[in-house]
Amino acid sequence: MQFITRSPEETEQLGERLGKRLRGGEVIAFLGGLGAGKTAFTRGLARGLDIPMRVTSPTYTIVNEYTGGRLPLFHFDMYRLESEDDLFDIGWEDYLLRGGVCAVEWSENVRAAIQDAITVRIDRLSDEERKITIEGGEEYADSGI
Repeated sequence: MQFITRSPEETEQLGERLGKRLRGGEVIAFLGGLGAGKTAFTRGLARGLDIPMRVTSPTYTIVNEYTGGRLPLFHFDMYRLESEDDLFDIGWEDYLLRGGVCAVEWSENVRAAIQDAITVRIDRLSDEERKITIEGGEEYADSGI
């Protein structure tokens, strides 16, 4: 599925639409460069999961945990990880077992460990406009998310 968003708010709204449909246990693998809109999409996911907390980039913490909603959201930044081994060192398997949603920025750094993920590729078309391609999670495709 492909979508064009024309503002960060529209990117968040798309994330929210996906978040409302998630049931727990999903991994969302983001692909996209710096400033593409991965965190904006994740803010929308959190809203769709009814999480009341403010979502920020986990760049310096590796993972931010958001609870208090319909499902917990674990927001990872894998930019500084060098391999899948590093992923398991931070307790990846424990997060998967908690039944929430794992949103993974810079997922290409750990791709082998998250092969069954829903992939969200965000390409910058201009300062505001994004092309967002969502693959996997075919159960969401019928609704156009």
